[in-house]
Amino acid sequence: MKPFSIAAIQISLENTDNFDLIERKTREVVARFPWIEMVVLSELAVGGANKSKHYSLEEYLPRLKKISEELDVWFIPGSFYDHNEGEITNSAPVLSPSGELVTTCVKTYPFLPYEVDISAGDEACVFDVPGVGRFGIHICYDLWFPESSRELAMNGAEVILHPSLTDTCDRDVEKAMAVATAAQQQCYYIDVNAAGDQGCGLSIAVGPDGEILHEANIGDEIILIEVDFEKVNRCRQRGLKGLGQPLKSYRDNSNPFKKDNQDKNYLDSLGKLEVPSKNTTN
Repeated sequence: MKPFSIAAIQISLENTDNFDLIERKTREVVARFPWIEMVVLSELAVGGANKSKHYSLEEYLPRLKKISEELDVWFIPGSFYDHNEGEITNSAPVLSPSGELVTTCVKTYPFLPYEVDISAGDEACVFDVPGVGRFGIHICYDLWFPESSRELAMNGAEVILHPSLTDTCDRDVEKAMAVATAAQQQCYYIDVNAAGDQGCGLSIAVGPDGEILHEANIGDEIILIEVDFEKVNRCRQRGLKGLGQPLKSYRDNSNPFKKDNQDKNYLDSLGKLEVPSKNTTN
């Protein structure tokens, strides 16, 4: 099976209203590297934290479909605050080279207590590239929950795409998590963060043996990755470097981690999910 080529584009973005810039950058990358088969952008790339309906997925979807069709690429243009039946979700569309909306990933864990008034998704988002392999997507804070990536892997995802939006001092921790996730789930993990006014960049791509394939700096950067699905399959069958086989072990022994085994009294003792204050003592 031939490798599959992905461009994760880290772009210096304004706080909002970035569609024209994103379209231009995407077209430039595909023109420069015509062998690219998929383009992935960062979380909330177009509208940023702006929850206005003007920046919703519905508003931009026709134009996004046109881009993917004209460029003949799989296109994940980051995520959007999507308005639907009185609720808002953080949603990332997946567009095929024919301009079809294949699926939409809904962020499972909004960044509470900061990302307020956003409804959570409840399904693992996986999709197939015919004749190539299976991809999974989760968004930004979902990375912090191993259950999220585990669910994607247990549903067959061989590559996990991670549109992110981080401008805070915990970016080094997130990068460590990206490496750990690739190793735990024995898959490619491609994390693309925003730069500029939106984020601090430092995107990262990791292979199924936990090897770092590329670490971006803080400005505009194009991360070019060739995914080898045979390598993923070999790693999962034989073990990481011929050693641990966590997917098969979890498959055969997942019962110890059922919710019934959680200590509810301890979890309740941690207090409310709220923004810390100067007077917070617990």
